[in-house]
Amino acid sequence: MKRRALKLFPSGVLKSRGVEKSVRRVLPRSMLGRSLLIVLMPLLITQAISLELFYGNFLRVVSRRLSDSVTADIVLSLNALEHLQKRSDKDWFVAQARDHLQLVETWHPGARLRRFGFNHITGPMDDDLAHALDTAIDYPFFVNWKVDPHTVKISIQLPDGVLDVDAPRKRLDVGQIWLFVGWALSSSILLFVVASLFMRNQVRAIRRLARAAEQFGLGRDIGPIKLEGAQEVRKAAVAFNRMQDRIYRFVSQRTGVLAGVSHDLRTPLTRLRLSLAMMPRSGTVKGEELSQEVDDMIGDVAEMEHMIGSYLSFARGEGAENPEQVEMAPFIEDVVTAARRAGARVESVTVQPGLYVHMRPDAMKRALTNLLDNARRHGGAIAVTAYAMQEGACILVDDDGPGISPERRESVFRAFESGRGGGTGLGLTISRDIVRAHGGDMELEGSPAGGVRVKLILP
Repeated sequence: MKRRALKLFPSGVLKSRGVEKSVRRVLPRSMLGRSLLIVLMPLLITQAISLELFYGNFLRVVSRRLSDSVTADIVLSLNALEHLQKRSDKDWFVAQARDHLQLVETWHPGARLRRFGFNHITGPMDDDLAHALDTAIDYPFFVNWKVDPHTVKISIQLPDGVLDVDAPRKRLDVGQIWLFVGWALSSSILLFVVASLFMRNQVRAIRRLARAAEQFGLGRDIGPIKLEGAQEVRKAAVAFNRMQDRIYRFVSQRTGVLAGVSHDLRTPLTRLRLSLAMMPRSGTVKGEELSQEVDDMIGDVAEMEHMIGSYLSFARGEGAENPEQVEMAPFIEDVVTAARRAGARVESVTVQPGLYVHMRPDAMKRALTNLLDNARRHGGAIAVTAYAMQEGACILVDDDGPGISPERRESVFRAFESGRGGGTGLGLTISRDIVRAHGGDMELEGSPAGGVRVKLILP
């Protein structure tokens, strides 16, 4: 199988994919970073090409001409010293070369050079001067650039001695290269800063749109988004505002319809409950006690009212409750106390001290109440645990009931589907909707107690 994969994907393709993954890891992930990289890379490449063209076509030419000028003066000195016979004439020429050509010449009769060529320095001057000397004179030489910061010493091996020529570096130094590099860098930095400011303003509008979408997904009322930024961002903001309006209208209509239906159903149920309460409880009907029949009918009416209340809660969702910072220990204790009054056997409550969660307390109370009620109806002993996680807080609700098979742990979250028989099939659905509206999630696992563990993760 491995050989077949290698045939289908040659090594070159695999290597290129590896390089692509490495490049992706290095590249910035944010839109601002990538936009600035798109601006910065062409800018640097353009400046580098401009620098190379300027250096190659101008500074190189200037450097060669300066080297040729110094070399011509040295050749002139060599020819003059060879043709002048008197010592006084040679001294006069050396003085003239020092005053007018800025060349300090020293004659060492009988000396021999120990080094030839030149030592390197940064820039084109060393190569250009060595090339010019090698072309113009027929004697060995050594160019010492490190004897003095302001002077270059040129030692020429003549037949009867060594001639040292000290030339000022300013006659060979191009100079403009650093000025051009400084100008290129400063202009690049200035352009990059200006581009960064403009790109930051453009990305800020996109960030606000993304933040608004996230807040809207958490069920918070954010209002219409301010239109700003580029035309495409404004169009996205307009579309988002229209989507908000449509969703709000749809939810309002759904809530209104179901509230009206529940009201219409609760009215005859209330009359039926009153009628049952006023019925006599003495006597028998078909051999059974009338009081038992009335109690059974009252129980049916109560169950129908509970189902209607569940449907209405599912339709209303979270409402317009504002989130707040809530300490989990007293909050969970209140929910557990109410559940115990309703008949839940909560035997263990463990909450990490100092645990706070930013949430809507009424909505989360309804979610936990649904979970405890579900555990009460299908399990026995219940344990509640809450602790902090790296990404937020975690709440665990364990029971020792019959449990739910792994293949059905996702389907029980669908509306009107009961996991273990009985109920309206909306408790888990409402609870997970509430948790996800807070930006968290809820899942089912096997409990160490033998039943079901409901795991709530809140940011």
